[in-house]
Amino acid sequence: MTPETRIQAEADQLDARWRDDPRWQGIQRTYAAADVVRLRGSVVPEQTVARLGAERLWELLRREEPVRALGALTGGQAVQMVKAGLEAIYLSGWQVAADGNVAGHTYPDQSLYPVSSAPALVKRITNALLRADQIDWSEGRNGTHWLAPILADAEAGFGGPLNAYELMRSLIEAGAAGVHYEDQLSSEKKCGHLGGKVLVPTTQFVRTLNAARLAADVLDVPTVLVARTDALSAALLTSDVDEYDGEFLTGERTAEGFFRVRDGIDAAIARSLAYAPYADLLWFETSTPDLGEARAFADAIHERFPGKLLAYNCSPSFNWRRHLDDEQIAGFQDQLAEWGYRFQFITLAGFHALNAGMFELAHGYAQEQMTAYVRLQEREFELEELGYTATRHQREAGAGYFDLVAQAVSPESSTLALKGSTEEAQFQQEAAA
Repeated sequence: MTPETRIQAEADQLDARWRDDPRWQGIQRTYAAADVVRLRGSVVPEQTVARLGAERLWELLRREEPVRALGALTGGQAVQMVKAGLEAIYLSGWQVAADGNVAGHTYPDQSLYPVSSAPALVKRITNALLRADQIDWSEGRNGTHWLAPILADAEAGFGGPLNAYELMRSLIEAGAAGVHYEDQLSSEKKCGHLGGKVLVPTTQFVRTLNAARLAADVLDVPTVLVARTDALSAALLTSDVDEYDGEFLTGERTAEGFFRVRDGIDAAIARSLAYAPYADLLWFETSTPDLGEARAFADAIHERFPGKLLAYNCSPSFNWRRHLDDEQIAGFQDQLAEWGYRFQFITLAGFHALNAGMFELAHGYAQEQMTAYVRLQEREFELEELGYTATRHQREAGAGYFDLVAQAVSPESSTLALKGSTEEAQFQQEAAA
């Protein structure tokens, strides 16, 4: 079989999958199956974690109950999230910028960090979850689905379609199950709750989405692709070339040459309708937790695209009690779920939990010394009734697992780490008591 014959045969199979598999119902691509196969090469490495995660995430999104996730900043946080009962992990670019990038700097959410940073953190979280699974498996436990799917932030793609393509590849290779892109200009990218945001033309962002989808198809992974628009609060546009954006132009220009546009819910809806055929989920970044706004968006999308899945950022940038009372807060996510918001997440949960928890401990330690730390330790003992296990930090990090490795190599080993450790002597006795 010649390369061209093989390419055509595999393209025919891929075409049939796109046509017949319910997973791809309603999804459009601007390229052909033959383009995908030609770009794959003769060998397609298997992306096991990303594939399992993508299939799992899609399955969860199709349930009646929404997927609820928190933003993880470390591998350990992701492990605790899964142990506590969450079924998916969110990876925030804001958190990568602030405290999780490979440059080792603290940045605002303006895409200042190296593009490899988010894939590196996805890989770290993936490895932490895999280790937790190995530890449980080695101890004969099997009740936890450790490989919770990770939905990762690709920002504005760090450049044009080729950059978006390569970033998608890197995130999938690191283990991401889903990825979201936003329709801002990459070089001026801002957090959705900052000012000065600049949108790219609608059709330009459609190219970004198709570049991302192409990367997933080339790697043969059904990655969940999320299209986010910042048009609710972004009042600048790079170009007036796209007729689709014409109704929102004000006729004004800025000193940098950007075009001023009307922001608001109508702009967010218009853009999301254009993105819908190319994305699995739609997300409009909001300025406040406004249920009326959320319903208007959902109704407009579902009028044209019935059943289209939606995502909602329950952001820490909102002062929730300033906008909602206790009853509204308690029912907020259930109400969103009724309108089709299937992925509901708190982007910066890891950042706030880590900083608030450490400040509280440090403040107490400065005032009360060991009394403050023992109070934390006693709280850990209490949490063990809910399934918490990190009190035994040696076991949590895998000391027992690697003792098994050592025993497999040398059954009579006298250098096992946990045997004779303070953890074995003190914490197992506490658990037994």
